[in-house]
Amino acid sequence: MSQFIEVVGAVIVKDDKILCVQRGGAMQLAHYWEFPGGKVEVGESFEEALVREIQEELCCTIEVGKQLARTPHVNAARAIILNTYLCQLVKDVPRLTEHEDLCWLHPSDLKKLAWAEADIPTVEMLISNHR
Repeated sequence: MSQFIEVVGAVIVKDDKILCVQRGGAMQLAHYWEFPGGKVEVGESFEEALVREIQEELCCTIEVGKQLARTPHVNAARAIILNTYLCQLVKDVPRLTEHEDLCWLHPSDLKKLAWAEADIPTVEMLISNHR
């Protein structure tokens, strides 16, 4: 397996609910749910990458808070390290441009969705921290 790719994910919280997005049918891991985000480009900090990715994918602006998790994940297609951060909406409402669906869920309801494997440790942490 080649070198790990650094990716970022935003755990966007609003009114005690978390934004979840569903991957589109043409995307790798189609129809699985994830925290929005993407690859970190050369020269970007994780926080800068998150702000850019959320603007590109959901047409809204976020403020990036503390890092929640750093999770290595390997599957047949690639090896990634997912860095998830707690985030707040600053401007605009999320709009679908790449994803198939979105929803806002209370942490206790996160397990109802079929999550991409790399996101599951963060999902479990959010559920555990909410109890």
